[in-house]
Amino acid sequence: QSKGKKPLFVQLVLDNIWSLYEAVMKRDKEKIEKIVTSLGLRIGARESRHADPKVQLNAICSQWLPISDAVLSMVCNKIPSPLDITAERVEKLMCVGARTFDSLPPETQELKSAFMKCSSEGTAPVIVFVSKMFPVDAKALPQNKPR
Repeated sequence: QSKGKKPLFVQLVLDNIWSLYEAVMKRDKEKIEKIVTSLGLRIGARESRHADPKVQLNAICSQWLPISDAVLSMVCNKIPSPLDITAERVEKLMCVGARTFDSLPPETQELKSAFMKCSSEGTAPVIVFVSKMFPVDAKALPQNKPR
């Protein structure tokens, strides 16, 4: 980068977001109207007259850059297909703690094939996997504890 030039991402994306934010926070009605019309958005009168500028900013951004669409497309593009799961991974998901897959009841072991098929047929069993993840300090992990 040469001096004074902005990166392309800043020019095309961030500058637009910053100018919208600045216009809404400073209550520059002309600039806000210009941005809204150029983006083809419809902001209700209630949001545009609200005392809190964050309400107006939220109304504009939720139509211009809807987070739900971005998250859904990212999940669809980045998370691997459940059909690509390995048998070993299925066994790990079905076992809790130190329990091995072979120690599970035969009825539960039979679900492994249904788990891997991901069938939507009416006769296929419904399998629900609930996962709760929470951050843990790296020092608290067993492999990082002092011996």
